[in-house]
Amino acid sequence: MLPSLRTRTGLPSLVEEYFNGDFLPRFFDAESYNSVPSVNIVEGKNEYRIDVAAPGLGKEDFRIQVDKNILTVSSEKEEKGEEKDEKVMRKEFSYYSFKRCFSLPDTVNSDKIKASHKDGILEIVIPKREEAKEKPAREIKIS
Repeated sequence: MLPSLRTRTGLPSLVEEYFNGDFLPRFFDAESYNSVPSVNIVEGKNEYRIDVAAPGLGKEDFRIQVDKNILTVSSEKEEKGEEKDEKVMRKEFSYYSFKRCFSLPDTVNSDKIKASHKDGILEIVIPKREEAKEKPAREIKIS
């Protein structure tokens, strides 16, 4: 999760000290739960490519499905952190999920979609059908 700037909420300092200043701002901070990774969509001569920027997620965290010309990329990840001290035990849970859907044109071969993951980028390659690929210009002779 990206760090964010937090301002003082005006709550009594006893409450802030008890929750270490983290709980209440995060509880009401909608942005920390609704982030969706950015994507780049590129059209090449032979395929389309979708790059999903999702640092901190591994390939096992993603799920990719195709149903009725809709490509769905989703992820659900749960992180558990635990701190132990002589007197205090504190647990923190964090859940991260997103879902992006893309309409595929009829000109793609959805049976041959491939995906790879490297350096926080999920790359999805969607090949075009043979009839949809760009063909070089040709001259037609007049008879």
